[in-house]
Amino acid sequence: MRNRQFRPVPHASQGGFSLIEIILVVVLIGGIVAFAATRILGGGDRAKVNLAKAQVQTLAEKVGQFQQDTGSLPGSLDDLVKSSATGWLGPYAKQSELKDPWNHPYTYAMPGEGKPFDLASLGADGQAGGDSVNADIKYE
Repeated sequence: MRNRQFRPVPHASQGGFSLIEIILVVVLIGGIVAFAATRILGGGDRAKVNLAKAQVQTLAEKVGQFQQDTGSLPGSLDDLVKSSATGWLGPYAKQSELKDPWNHPYTYAMPGEGKPFDLASLGADGQAGGDSVNADIKYE
């Protein structure tokens, strides 16, 4: 028999990541997800503002239809849904259409300031005034 020399098998170095590296990656991924979520969810506010602008215009047209049919403006937006006015051919709107995208009722005043009527959404906060998504959206 030949004399074989046995050499010790080198230990395979442990591959993988340290706990610090794993934590760092998780934090980085969390930051990216948080950034992306704010960008995506921020678009929802912009969409609600645009929807409110369109709904204010549509509701104003329905007020105009009511006026054409009855000869007078509605006393309140509820008259678009149900009214006993002479010549009323409605309903001109559904009850759900009388609320803005933030589920606040539209404001309606007759007579308006320099116009036959005022119609507006008070924005996300439901309060007069404000800026950004809290700004009033008025019928012009």
